[in-house]
Amino acid sequence: MSSTRRHTHRPALVVLTVIAAVACLALAWWQWSRYESASGSGQNLGYALQWPAFAAAVIYAYRRFVILESDPDEARKIATDKSAAEIPEGILPERPTTPSASSLTGSDPANDAALVEYNRYLAELRSADSQDPQAPQNSRAHSSQTQSVPTSKGPQ
Repeated sequence: MSSTRRHTHRPALVVLTVIAAVACLALAWWQWSRYESASGSGQNLGYALQWPAFAAAVIYAYRRFVILESDPDEARKIATDKSAAEIPEGILPERPTTPSASSLTGSDPANDAALVEYNRYLAELRSADSQDPQAPQNSRAHSSQTQSVPTSKGPQ
């Protein structure tokens, strides 16, 4: 332990701790009275036993905070004890990988027979569209040629 140990208690923190502990104990009393009433159940009993544990946790947390704040050696000891551990290989499942775009374009487009054939087919369609004056030039012209179907509003 360090010889320069400080004993400082912040009044606001002490008041907050006392209020929280008293509130937890009041809730425990309320749950106990609900358990003893005609409409009480085992769940109320469970809560009545759980709230005092919360009050004890609040007091323990305050006590631990004061110790760590006043004793730097204790804080360092905890920091070295809780070092991050490495996860061993093979415990976690492997993540699925997606190929990157650069790996997909590794081949030469001029030597790709399927791509050459597809581009030839697109060029053929374009030339056929430019030669046919009846073909719609875009989707708006095509949608304006469609007819709407009338709907009836009443019983037939």
